[in-house]
Amino acid sequence: MRPGIAILVLAFLCFPTFASAQAVKVTHNVNLRPDPTSEYPPIRLLTTAEPPMSLLEPAPEYGYYHVKTTNGEEGYVWSRFIIIRTSENAAPESIHLVPPVPGSDSMAGCGDGLWQHVYHPSRLLVSQDCLTVTGTIVDASSGHNSDGVRHEKDGDTHGWLKVDPQFQSLINAGNTSNENGDLVFELVCHYNVTQTDAQPSCSDYHDTTGIPAVGTRVAITGTFVTEKNHGKWNEIHPVSRIRAQ
Repeated sequence: MRPGIAILVLAFLCFPTFASAQAVKVTHNVNLRPDPTSEYPPIRLLTTAEPPMSLLEPAPEYGYYHVKTTNGEEGYVWSRFIIIRTSENAAPESIHLVPPVPGSDSMAGCGDGLWQHVYHPSRLLVSQDCLTVTGTIVDASSGHNSDGVRHEKDGDTHGWLKVDPQFQSLINAGNTSNENGDLVFELVCHYNVTQTDAQPSCSDYHDTTGIPAVGTRVAITGTFVTEKNHGKWNEIHPVSRIRAQ
């Protein structure tokens, strides 16, 4: 095998590929555009009745996601008006980590605007905008709370997911030493906010997601991040969706 070809093959084997199982659902009427800009006339208007589209690229470009409709049209849609859904039959191929970048209130996440409600978002290092991980919920509250998660002063949950074996690579040293070897998951603005600097982020939003009982096998979808402070563990934060399996 020629050296150049060998390098390409090695790169293909070593780096995770983008999962084709991700679909894009329109949450608000939005234009399908030929380029990631509003400079040119749109291809057409997409309504909330639009069938789920295929996500062609894992990361947005200038705030737009590259998609393909069920009619075969390729174009770009504004990230704030869509939600990205990952197959809940999650597999290792869905992991598409990139060099981590500090979070901000304009992060795409899963396309649902939840990053606007993450307080001090730069304390989180984002490695994948939207990822679904499967596993079993375990008690992170030492039996103190009936929902099995800690109730943080910033209004977020602090839950633990015992990940399925195929996602064990998401567990880092911080998770092992500080979080029982589990992946942390945080639903933002879920509880009353008593932390002063976190109150503005939740002033116009309150999460009402039901948290399945401890022992439930679930699929959790959200942004995969590393907490810069504390033990530098990995988290799904913010969580966009929890589904019992």
